[in-house]
Amino acid sequence: QVQLVESGGGLVQAGGSLRLSCAASGSIFSINAMGWYRQAPGKQRELVAAITGGGSTNYADSVKGRFTISRDNAKNTVYLQMNSLKPEDTAVYYCKTMTIWGQGTQVTVSA
Repeated sequence: QVQLVESGGGLVQAGGSLRLSCAASGSIFSINAMGWYRQAPGKQRELVAAITGGGSTNYADSVKGRFTISRDNAKNTVYLQMNSLKPEDTAVYYCKTMTIWGQGTQVTVSA
């Protein structure tokens, strides 16, 4: 069974950067689309960025030009590079493939 483990969250000042990682177990990683989602307190979980097995990407309008999703199939890992962070980016960030979710990693951006 595929398992996902996120890392890389933390506290950063507005304008700073973080890189999140999501390590997947299981041999099906390379053919599956992966997504990063986030959930802020009191809000619904939303898609931030996604990448297909072939490397095509799409982003939420709120993060376009600031966030970059990428994957390393050899390492079974997907990344989310987050630049120019804003306080409104504060949330728990989750990675997902198929119906499987990771446990989440907290990102807090201070003003």
